[in-house]
Amino acid sequence: MKVLKFGGTSVGSIKAIESVLGIVQDNLQRGEKIAVVFSAMGGFTNQLLEMGNRAARNEDYRDVLKKASDRHLEVINHFIGPRFRSRVIADVMTLFNELEDLLRGVSLIREISPRTSDLLVSFGERLSTTLVTEILKDRGVDCAFLDARKVIKTNAHFQQAEVNFELTNHLIQHHFAKTKSLQLITGFIGSTEDGITTTLGRGGSDYTGSIFGSALNASVIEIWTDVPGMMTSDPRKVRNAFTIPVVSYAEAMELTHFGAKVIYPPSLTPAFKANIPIKVLNTFDPAHPGTIVTRQAPRHEYIITGISSIDNLALVNLQGSGMIGVAGVSAKLFTVLARYDISVILISQASSEHSICFAIDPKYSEKVREVIETEFSNELRTGDLEGVEIQEELSVIAIVGEGMRRHTGVSGRLFSVLGKNGINIVATAQGSSELNISVVIERKDLSKALNVIHESFFADQVKTLNLFLVGSGLIGKALIRQLEQQEHYLRKYKNLKVRFIGVTNSRKMLFDEGGISKEHWQERLDTEGQQADLGYFVEKVKSLNLPNSIFVDCTANKPIVDYYEGILEASVSIVTPNKTANAAPYDEYARRHRMALKKGVKFLYETNVGAGLPVINTIQGLIASGDRFQKIEGVFSGTLSFIFNTFRPGLRFAEVVREAKAKGYTEPDPRDDLSGQDVARKILILAREIGLELDFEDVEITPLLPENCQQAPTVDAFFGELEKSNAVFEKWVNDADAKGEKLRYVATLENGKIQIGLKSVGADHPLYPLEGADNIISFTTKRYHDRPLVIKGPGAGAEVTASGVFADIVSIGSYLS
Repeated sequence: MKVLKFGGTSVGSIKAIESVLGIVQDNLQRGEKIAVVFSAMGGFTNQLLEMGNRAARNEDYRDVLKKASDRHLEVINHFIGPRFRSRVIADVMTLFNELEDLLRGVSLIREISPRTSDLLVSFGERLSTTLVTEILKDRGVDCAFLDARKVIKTNAHFQQAEVNFELTNHLIQHHFAKTKSLQLITGFIGSTEDGITTTLGRGGSDYTGSIFGSALNASVIEIWTDVPGMMTSDPRKVRNAFTIPVVSYAEAMELTHFGAKVIYPPSLTPAFKANIPIKVLNTFDPAHPGTIVTRQAPRHEYIITGISSIDNLALVNLQGSGMIGVAGVSAKLFTVLARYDISVILISQASSEHSICFAIDPKYSEKVREVIETEFSNELRTGDLEGVEIQEELSVIAIVGEGMRRHTGVSGRLFSVLGKNGINIVATAQGSSELNISVVIERKDLSKALNVIHESFFADQVKTLNLFLVGSGLIGKALIRQLEQQEHYLRKYKNLKVRFIGVTNSRKMLFDEGGISKEHWQERLDTEGQQADLGYFVEKVKSLNLPNSIFVDCTANKPIVDYYEGILEASVSIVTPNKTANAAPYDEYARRHRMALKKGVKFLYETNVGAGLPVINTIQGLIASGDRFQKIEGVFSGTLSFIFNTFRPGLRFAEVVREAKAKGYTEPDPRDDLSGQDVARKILILAREIGLELDFEDVEITPLLPENCQQAPTVDAFFGELEKSNAVFEKWVNDADAKGEKLRYVATLENGKIQIGLKSVGADHPLYPLEGADNIISFTTKRYHDRPLVIKGPGAGAEVTASGVFADIVSIGSYLS
């Protein structure tokens, strides 16, 4: 014998009922002996309660009643042939007439008692089961309608009736012994021994299936619903959630207590006691294996079995010195709450006994405050208790799994992944069974938290990084291209997926929470993008509150840096080649870095100095390992590197600068490069990396250009002045050549001072072997003293800069993992 139970969504539409009929008939064709339990049509129970409340307020309820009857008649007209249609319509309308009479009575007395409410909602299951019975009869199936009120006997605790199992089991067994027809059973309802209708509370139809399964010693109870079994998390909130093949009773209890609504295990207690397995299956995908709930599940592949949550709760905190060492405070508190039927979802108490907090449904918040202030009035008056603090807009997440008993560090991993995403834990609780760890967080962070926890514990799931890009110029385009090209590599070898969520340039911006194609992003930005607004873009990044968010600034924009601190405060990491933030006044620089540290996010800027060269990472690695810097010396400008690698005796300096400009190495006005300002920003950033609190005015720059060249009113005039000053430059290069040396525009950091200017260096100098437009940086440290550590290579260009940004993004992915 198998007991099948179909939920409200399974009988909620014509298409759904077709699926139910197929499942029932398929079982019969296979020779299975079954009994079938039905819930009310999806949403109808709520409509019945709405009608009852309207009637009690003497408001019109007939429009809701008409919609409900039309919905049931639509099913009849679709499924029942002409031969029996009139009779079935008459039977169903008789039930609706009884319902209307009941509502009329409620409107007359303007009151709806729990007893009347139970009778009212019973019409839902009675109508749905009647419909399916008549449809199957019309198809030639030998079946009969069984009103569960005839066999399930309860006490008179209306809306949450307690079953008399001895009498109920006898009546069920007796009924089934005398009939061979397929029994189609009303879920959720029972009756007292004198025939008064009762309901079985939350999960009532599951409870009905369990009662019948236990009484009939069923081989299995199948719960048919609209999802493919119990899932690792709510698929509406977690995209990568998947079905759990097998769950233990204990795990199912924990998951559903904290919000998983597929089944309600307390109502399945009779089946659990009888050791009857429960199958959770999908009405709309009958071939899916679903989930089996059994006494003892085999060891899972993962440490945890699933993640559940309750979206909205309030946390009540009671504290005071009068609680320390005083026996019975907790007992009194929870006894009082139970007296007022206030259910406690979670309890957490400090080991000092100074405070106790517990989570409740927010609708009870004011009632709880009133009850505690009344019951503990003496303690509050004497100051033994400090008062009642209630915090709302919270959620609770529970990670559940028997596998946690065999693993250490589960709590650490949970708290770490939440911390790295800036999610604050308000309270936590863990049972001694190690089956459940629960955390209370702010409600706004729920979806984000569920996703990052799921990624962390179900390790074969690819970690998704959510990217927001500002600047779609040469570097931005190169970055997107590289991300597209390396997509397979990142997924296979780094377990990473980079999802492109938002992009903006100076003209347009585009957001798509589902992801923007890296192949067609430009087309979408041009056709779908709205007018760019940097402030709005940043606020959107923060308000989306997506897990593992990274803000990538591929601009040299100064105003954007003002938003950095707010972005970091919103627990969004930043990656940028933009030097402005790190070369800003030291107080601003330090404030941004402190914010990143405080929020547990990353602020990475490897490309600030040397583009794709590993300059900053090298410094940070050496410092972390205990090395100390004595001197940093380098050529940090690709433009100046090209100029002085090209300039030799016989060439005019103006001619070399013109060539550099023609090749695109210089800014439109070459004086921007020749001034040394950009070099100053780079060496200042490195000085700060090694711990020096220096500002831009602490950088000493020896001007490269004569005053007449610097003061020229136009670029053309500037080149004219360069020609006039050629003797100055000619002397530099000739003097260097005579000594067998080369000219280098060098920034030097030594003894806490920064100096920038032109130097002539010999073959034994670490900056001598420089070519083209490369950068070269020499580190002299305690460890690299006799032979400095040298980094050399292209220090500019869209591709190498984008590759450095790419590397920083991957680094954040590794950190988040």
